[in-house]
Amino acid sequence: MRISILGCGYVGLVTGACLAEMGHEVLCTDNDVSKIDTLNRGELPIYELNLDEIVARNGAAKRLMFTADLAEAVRFGDAIFICVGTPPMEDGDADLSSIDSAARLIASEARGSKLVVEKSTVPMQTGQKLKRALAIYARNSGNSFSVASNPEFLREGTAVEDFLHPDRIVIGVGDTQTEMQLREIYRPLVEQSINCPVHAGNCPPKEPPRLLVTSINSAELIKHASNCFLAVKISYANLIADICENMGADVEQVVEAMGLDARIGPQFLRPGLGFGGFCLPKDVQAFIRLGEKAGADVSLLKDAENINKKRIDNFLAKARQALWVLKDKRIGVLGLAFKPGTDDIRFAPATELVGRLLQERAQVQAHDPQAMEKTRALFPSIRYCDDPHEVAQNADALMIVTEWPEYKTLDWQRIKDSMLRPLILDGRNLLKGEEMVAMGFEYQGVGKAVNEALPASSAKSG
Repeated sequence: MRISILGCGYVGLVTGACLAEMGHEVLCTDNDVSKIDTLNRGELPIYELNLDEIVARNGAAKRLMFTADLAEAVRFGDAIFICVGTPPMEDGDADLSSIDSAARLIASEARGSKLVVEKSTVPMQTGQKLKRALAIYARNSGNSFSVASNPEFLREGTAVEDFLHPDRIVIGVGDTQTEMQLREIYRPLVEQSINCPVHAGNCPPKEPPRLLVTSINSAELIKHASNCFLAVKISYANLIADICENMGADVEQVVEAMGLDARIGPQFLRPGLGFGGFCLPKDVQAFIRLGEKAGADVSLLKDAENINKKRIDNFLAKARQALWVLKDKRIGVLGLAFKPGTDDIRFAPATELVGRLLQERAQVQAHDPQAMEKTRALFPSIRYCDDPHEVAQNADALMIVTEWPEYKTLDWQRIKDSMLRPLILDGRNLLKGEEMVAMGFEYQGVGKAVNEALPASSAKSG
């Protein structure tokens, strides 16, 4: 099938590339011309594991193309996937102006009837408004449009695998013909008839995904309900961590036992600096607003949001307790992306943490395997280190903010020897505290009893 993708961000680019990998002809567009120029040069504007491989392969096969001509993209596809941003407004509502702009574009430029698919995360009843807008904007064209909701469940860092090996595919439709079109689009995934680039053709056995057909309203709600449940789960783990710290228990032991319960499971039951990224924070805000409009009690979501907002406060309080004052202290920061496997810094805990450290006039030096260039635009004054070991040079403390797995295998003896004071504040429980203490570090994790400080004589003089 010929498919158009409106929007080449994380969702749009992964969606377009993976649909091409499934055998469809895909034309992607974006109103950011520089982004299209980057893609046409064979470069990617984002980092996502395995994405460069499938973009290159399908580009060479002419199944995946990019254009800055929005009208051309609309005319190309039998189906048009809307993958534009829906950022939060000041009151928490999702900003749907890009959805409206997409409707105007489609209505004015389409030549014939089209299937229009919501891929962006939107509040419930957006599909109804989109269908109405298309009808109004195209009232003199004679074209008709069917509308569907097809929410994405992609995790940055594993988005390609999530798309090609989903647990479920949700399609919200209003008629049988639309359902059949979407079933045909996703048939290669349901039948598992594609060669997977993620595992080099050696995919572990997995059940085919369930394809769930719902109403459009239900499909829109499923996405928000899923993300908000995960947010609540993370905040609950952080609540447990706070109790553990104050009462002398170990949160990792507690959540491990909880996660072994099949009714709970271990996923997202990890304490730390809170949830970030572009999805969970904005989706919680939008769902709170939706619940309030529906007359529902949304205090559970507000409490989860408040717990999340306090994680950086709590972490900085630990830093002040250990360092007394932060002014003029040299702080090393390991990790800037909101999670490992991505270069995305939107709503990342690291950006708030670095901003707060700078406000208190600390000296910050940082490393991230993928996100330093994007962070540089926000904080040009801090020192960026190509080698993560350099972050510890003459530092009064080292903060682990993003749990990149390569940080586990750093030369920690070299790091200790280079620090002014060997203090680790591990915001992700990436390291084993007992091992760090045995090496001579002061170590503070999340949800664990605070280790006794080393004698002053063990600190590096200077």
